[in-house]
Amino acid sequence: MTSHDVVARIRRFARTRRVGHGGTLDPMATGVLVLGVGRATRLLTYVIGADKSYTATVRLGQSTVTDDAEGDVIATTPAGTLTDEAILAALADLTGEIDQVPSAVSAIKIDGQRAYKRVRSGENVELPARRVTVARLAVSAIRRDQPDVVDVDVDVSCSTGTYIRAIARDAGLALGVGGHLTALRRTAVGGFTLAEAATLDELEQRAPDVVGVPLAVAAARFFPRRDAGADEAKVLSHGGPLEPVGLAGPYAVFDPAGGLIAIVSERGGRARAEIVLAPA
Repeated sequence: MTSHDVVARIRRFARTRRVGHGGTLDPMATGVLVLGVGRATRLLTYVIGADKSYTATVRLGQSTVTDDAEGDVIATTPAGTLTDEAILAALADLTGEIDQVPSAVSAIKIDGQRAYKRVRSGENVELPARRVTVARLAVSAIRRDQPDVVDVDVDVSCSTGTYIRAIARDAGLALGVGGHLTALRRTAVGGFTLAEAATLDELEQRAPDVVGVPLAVAAARFFPRRDAGADEAKVLSHGGPLEPVGLAGPYAVFDPAGGLIAIVSERGGRARAEIVLAPA
């Protein structure tokens, strides 16, 4: 199931076309997909840029065309003699700020066309490296359940734009045996975690009431908060500027009743709305 497939089902459940998602999950992956419904779709641009957390399994000893289990195996090198110390060292080298080359079979656009479409049409696609941050890459298990391959379970926290299958590929390259991803589960997007996620079956049962986190609650969790007085709320709701208060933006501004008015940033000596969300 693709992320777009999920959006299509939620549109049907919620009985509205105004549904979007805050960051694509590969079809092989499971876990957290943040969805916006109605006015909340306007906040998804901020969610896309949030840090992410994952659990994953890296298989050493096999390379695939897609760097994950969805692609054909293109090379095998026995990995059974790899030591735990060598594996841990290779993964440690992939933490912190790194220059990562995304998988060629990705949704990145090249001259307006997705890279994966170019690959599937037979093109040889090379994407430039980009700077990403892998804040945490912890090994939870190293398993040798099958001859000639080693499976490594990892927990990863990273910046947006990081490809976990590229970590698997690069660890395999560094160890000289090749590597790819066999499992991937996104456990958090910003402050939104698996603990509060709902399955599609659960959402279908409570349709059309599919919203788990109301807009104002989500904004209060995701952004720094500013509370506006009645006069300020009126000005801001009509797109007017407020006096700055020195908050690093963007931040959420709420009216005296606790309703979300706008997402604001401060520049040029004024606090100006990036997105106005009131009146509802």
